[in-house]
Amino acid sequence: MPEWLASASDNQTPTVTQHSRDTPQFYLTAPSACPYLPGREERKVFTHLVGGRAAELNNILTQGGFRRSQSIAYRPACEGCRSCVSVRVIAHEFRPSRSMRRIGKRNADIVGEMRTAVPTSEQYSVFRAYLDSRHRDGGMADMTVLDYAMMVEDSHVDTRIIEYRRVAFPHDGDDDEDRAQVGRGGRLLSRRNTPARPPASTPLRLVGVGNARGSRSGDLVAVALTDVLGDGLSMVYSCFEPDESARSLGTFMVLDHIARARAMGLAYVYLGYWVRGSGKMDYKGRFLPQERLTPDGWMRAE
Repeated sequence: MPEWLASASDNQTPTVTQHSRDTPQFYLTAPSACPYLPGREERKVFTHLVGGRAAELNNILTQGGFRRSQSIAYRPACEGCRSCVSVRVIAHEFRPSRSMRRIGKRNADIVGEMRTAVPTSEQYSVFRAYLDSRHRDGGMADMTVLDYAMMVEDSHVDTRIIEYRRVAFPHDGDDDEDRAQVGRGGRLLSRRNTPARPPASTPLRLVGVGNARGSRSGDLVAVALTDVLGDGLSMVYSCFEPDESARSLGTFMVLDHIARARAMGLAYVYLGYWVRGSGKMDYKGRFLPQERLTPDGWMRAE
């Protein structure tokens, strides 16, 4: 787990009364190097999400700019810096850009299934490959399979896993399953695994975003850990197979969450922190319209 989170977990009082479990206590981390902007330091304020009010508290804190990591809710509390801005997409007003539509079409053979948050070795394989490829020097780089299981299971709120799989749609006619074809990204696919256009009856609500009606027999290519809130979906963590980077699966998963929020009657998709000028976080500002949390409350951005 991230070093700051391990420290936060180690610092909790061993004897916790029912009163203290239901009444949040807030703590401040020591300064550490900022993972988003070079040459800066970060601090976080955090509290524990435990007890009978954990879900209610998570709703309130998320609306106030906090994020959840396992059983801890946190937000930046950096001296002299307000670069981390909480953003949430207005799901029912969202309109995908032309490039986002292309990403949806590119991933027409991917379907997502929202499941109970149970970790699997298959998920960890994707998670491990993603860290090794993109975040090998980050705070999560040393996470073991047990750490991953804790990240998924250590939740006292309504948390789900969404698995994204490449599926093969039935072909008419040709039975030569062994004839090889070249798939997207130059990958060699057998006929049995070559994706065809989804049938017209597939209920794709947003730029070709898949849903759970597809087969689960395909390869797992991406995973999202998501909280279901009273007013939206909060994307806690997501990862994807680095070999599938040409698919822009990070963007695709956000589009899928927007479609799911609409279908579930939820107003927002919480993306976490948008950091202007950060290669890791700047992309979150592209999903418009959205609301950004300021000292004066949530402000609309077109």
